[in-house]
Amino acid sequence: MNTVNDLDLVVLDMAGTTVADGGLVERAFTAAAERLGEDPATMIDYVRATMGESKISVFRHLLGGDETRARQANTAFEEAYGELVTGGLIAPVPGAAEAIAELKEDGRTVVLTTGFARVTQDAILDALGWRDLVGLTLCPADAGGRGRPYPDMVLAALLRTGAVDDVRRIAVAGDTSYDMLSGVRSGAGTVAGVLTGAHDEAALRAHGATHVLASVAELPALIRESDA
Repeated sequence: MNTVNDLDLVVLDMAGTTVADGGLVERAFTAAAERLGEDPATMIDYVRATMGESKISVFRHLLGGDETRARQANTAFEEAYGELVTGGLIAPVPGAAEAIAELKEDGRTVVLTTGFARVTQDAILDALGWRDLVGLTLCPADAGGRGRPYPDMVLAALLRTGAVDDVRRIAVAGDTSYDMLSGVRSGAGTVAGVLTGAHDEAALRAHGATHVLASVAELPALIRESDA
């Protein structure tokens, strides 16, 4: 019989957590800014601070709420990122695919989430050969349009999979402060930060990480311990 300690739904971020993109987010932001005639140097600090957030939301802030220009910038970003991805400049975080396989073998449902648009998420999955790795992948549009730091994608994972009947039986893992906030706000029982991406241990803990791991490869063991 399942108990509240059984973390049977695992919601994982992609870029920086399960996917190593080698700084492609910053490169794509730079390309998008330049296409719109903006100076990327004035934006990059905010981009780094808000890693994990829905990209359209980032552009809305950077462009003063100008929705038309924000959408143009987001389209340019997605195009630039997609070109970099299809160019082979992306790879799994070492041990990530194996960790997902372990979690599934343990009977857990795994969902992959991203702050990118669906077209970019699909490009990443295709580039890695991950289309069949998990049963469900989510982007902000799949959760009513709100990405991190809102809890919507985590809660959408619960509703769509029906894997658990209590938010405390969800584990969330990510590499950014916004991943941590999203997990905390969803009520997830475990919110694990990983050190393979954008933010350091201090930032992850400051935003609610219950655990900080060297990488997602350590997550299956952590969750097994929590079940005990």
